[in-house]
Amino acid sequence: MIFLHILSHLPTVAETNKIDRFVIQRVKDFRVENGMTQIALSQKLNMSDSFIGHVESPKRRDKYNLTHLNALAKIFKCSPRDFLPEKPL
Repeated sequence: MIFLHILSHLPTVAETNKIDRFVIQRVKDFRVENGMTQIALSQKLNMSDSFIGHVESPKRRDKYNLTHLNALAKIFKCSPRDFLPEKPL
């Protein structure tokens, strides 16, 4: 019973996607503000040239993980927290 209770409090797919979309948009904002193309940022992350394009595409399931956010923070000289919302979504 405890397990079922815990499961009922986990975020749904829609809620998870909300936070993913927020983070993806924040990274995109940083990328655009810094005049960087998707390919250039992909290369700075040592990822395939299409990586950022795949993450930013709503048709794909690619997303950033914590390692990506840490590397992005180094590239943009900010904190990984700058990609996250101030309050839970």
